[in-house]
Amino acid sequence: MVYQDIGQHISHQFDEDLESLRSKVLNMGGMVEKQVENALEALIRSDSSLAEEVATSDYKINSMEVAIDEECTHIIARRQPAASDLRLVVTVIKTITDLERIGDEAEKIGRHAVKLATVERTPTYFSEIKHLGEQVRKMLHNSLDAFARMDVENALKIAQGDREINEEYDAITRLLITYMMEDPRAIKRSLRVMWCARSLERIGDHAKNICEYVIYTVAGKDIRHTSFSQVKSELADLEDE
Repeated sequence: MVYQDIGQHISHQFDEDLESLRSKVLNMGGMVEKQVENALEALIRSDSSLAEEVATSDYKINSMEVAIDEECTHIIARRQPAASDLRLVVTVIKTITDLERIGDEAEKIGRHAVKLATVERTPTYFSEIKHLGEQVRKMLHNSLDAFARMDVENALKIAQGDREINEEYDAITRLLITYMMEDPRAIKRSLRVMWCARSLERIGDHAKNICEYVIYTVAGKDIRHTSFSQVKSELADLEDE
């Protein structure tokens, strides 16, 4: 089910305001995606200059969040949106908050990557985190695509993928603990990698949140703290109405 009609409005300018919001969120999302991509590349390739760039450029994302948030406030004050329009504005406010937090996590990975780039590495040291990073990047990209399309079905599928990311993060944590037990000299290095994995897991959580906001916008259902089976049942009931 793809949400294509965000409602008819008396004011054509209102339509343009809402579309402008959506576009700015996606622009911010693209910047955040690039930050995550660069953070992972810096970590895996031990690229200290790229890691430093990621760690010091988060202010751009913060500025975008403030600007979009102000625009949402002005729209609420001027237009007093209701129903699906109000849900869209609320979703934008929540989404940019999650995107800003994803930027924060990318910054953390960048800072750890700067430190890790200065220590000797073994050929397999980062292999366990590379796959997790690819999964998280894919989930983030797909969640933004679901937002762009207001696609409920894909949003629900993407949100369910967070379970696999959590399981992979748990496996990496157990593996790194084993490394530390076997070689105490690797404790500091392993902890830094573990913190990077934790940031990736949190990025997955934020991507899941964006999917939940899409469902809220389209269906008017807040699915937080609700099982996926129950969500599917409720969405099916809405389609039948």
